[in-house]
Amino acid sequence: TIPREYVSGESHFYLGRRYLLKVYYQPNSAETVRMSRGYLEVSVQKRHVIRIQKLLDLWYFTRAQKVFQARLTALLPITIWVKNPPFIKLQVMQTQWGNCSPKGMITLNPYLVKAPRECIDYVILHELCHLKEHNHKPAFWSLLDRAMPDWARHKARLDTMAELILQK
Repeated sequence: TIPREYVSGESHFYLGRRYLLKVYYQPNSAETVRMSRGYLEVSVQKRHVIRIQKLLDLWYFTRAQKVFQARLTALLPITIWVKNPPFIKLQVMQTQWGNCSPKGMITLNPYLVKAPRECIDYVILHELCHLKEHNHKPAFWSLLDRAMPDWARHKARLDTMAELILQK
């Protein structure tokens, strides 16, 4: 993939949908990121690529916190083995979408918020299954199959999109 330039016209993902980037240079205004009618609009005070990238990263991080917590809440009723909702930590990871610590903390890659909701659900359910089965033995896969029978389709879709989603 071609490295991003963070200029108007580039496409960026959010919840599986492409949004065109619009960059506005407004020296006397607050720096913001917002979605509006199919666009991700970034307003910056100076023409600086790193600043645009950092603003977008912060926006994705903030959105990821809200989306992941909402999806966890929505998925908990089907994960009867989870007694207490786990804490979700966000961390940019190069080779993982998520992981579950032995103490039950779930870490998710904030860039997962660029993927479709079903792919996000797959990753969260995968990690929730690790709360009961701390490995990838048959009991783990059986638990995941019961929680999300079509998980393999969503994993394949996420794998296909990974390069675009993680593009810097």
